[in-house]
Amino acid sequence: MTNDELSRYSRHILLPEIGAAGQEKLKAARVLVVGMGGLGAPISLYLAAAGVGEIGIVDFDSVEESNLQRQAIHSTKTIGAAKVDSAKERLQAINPLITITAYRERLTAANALLIIKNYDIVADATDNYAARYLLNDSCVFLNKPLVYGSIFRFDAQIAVFKPRESGCYRCLFPAPPPPYLAPSCAEGGVLGALPGAVGALQAGEVIKLIVGAEGVLAGRLTLLDMWRGKFREVKFSRDLECPVCGENPTITALIDYENFCGLKGGGINLVKPADLESRVANGAALVDVREKVEVEIAALDGAINIPISEFASRLAEIPLGREVIFACRSGIRSERAILTLQDAGILGDFWSLEGGLDARK
Repeated sequence: MTNDELSRYSRHILLPEIGAAGQEKLKAARVLVVGMGGLGAPISLYLAAAGVGEIGIVDFDSVEESNLQRQAIHSTKTIGAAKVDSAKERLQAINPLITITAYRERLTAANALLIIKNYDIVADATDNYAARYLLNDSCVFLNKPLVYGSIFRFDAQIAVFKPRESGCYRCLFPAPPPPYLAPSCAEGGVLGALPGAVGALQAGEVIKLIVGAEGVLAGRLTLLDMWRGKFREVKFSRDLECPVCGENPTITALIDYENFCGLKGGGINLVKPADLESRVANGAALVDVREKVEVEIAALDGAINIPISEFASRLAEIPLGREVIFACRSGIRSERAILTLQDAGILGDFWSLEGGLDARK
């Protein structure tokens, strides 16, 4: 290490558990952080500060004002910029001695293995089930440790998956929940400080993996309720019947993860955002199933508001006898509304706004 590095990383080097040898391991490590949002921000910030030699960052999105409440790597001046560009600038400002490789693209079955193979460890900072299963399967196939984190409202989960050792994400969660039971932070909200705490824990697990420390969260799922200030732990082990990491795997290549997670709207009629205005002008009723606080922030002109949390008790308010288009922020809750009607035996000309209001931007 150079004199600059010895000075910069001196507080690590003073730790017997890391020392100069551990810091050299950090310098030689290559870590991929997938997602530059709430979790990816603290993960990448702390890994950069720790001196991880090369950090890859993956994200296809741009910075929005609503991101700044929790995605502390971005700033007001970078609103509208690509998240990976905003993040790379900040990370290089923190530590110019390391390499940051930015991938402005969505991780898919077509590119995941090509990108992940170049890294030693992957940190999952995504916010949807399709991406989590994609990362899990890719890491199993490439034998890469995966440091997992997820957040929603005030709650979080953190774990480390070591392929064929501690078990994988599928061992713990064999199948995803139905899409309408899996709201995102954009729909349900998130305490701004929560991803900071969870991302820091994930960064800590990555560092421990690199230096070979004991006590890594492999085979242990840590659950955090930040609102009540409570941690608890659930132990899990490798499932020998797991379709990916089991003794006789049935999934041996990457699959269609959106289809696997039920995200392609099968069985539900979808309206393209570009067609919404004309459909309403021609007599379609518009039902906004977002919560009241969301409507107060940004109302949808001409819509009837029936929040999804009250939907099952207000079915009588649905204007039957004509086309009805249901809308929410991302399209998940509007599909859930239609499924609720179907389960209740209520038939009609029901449609969901594809991609939700976000898709109209």
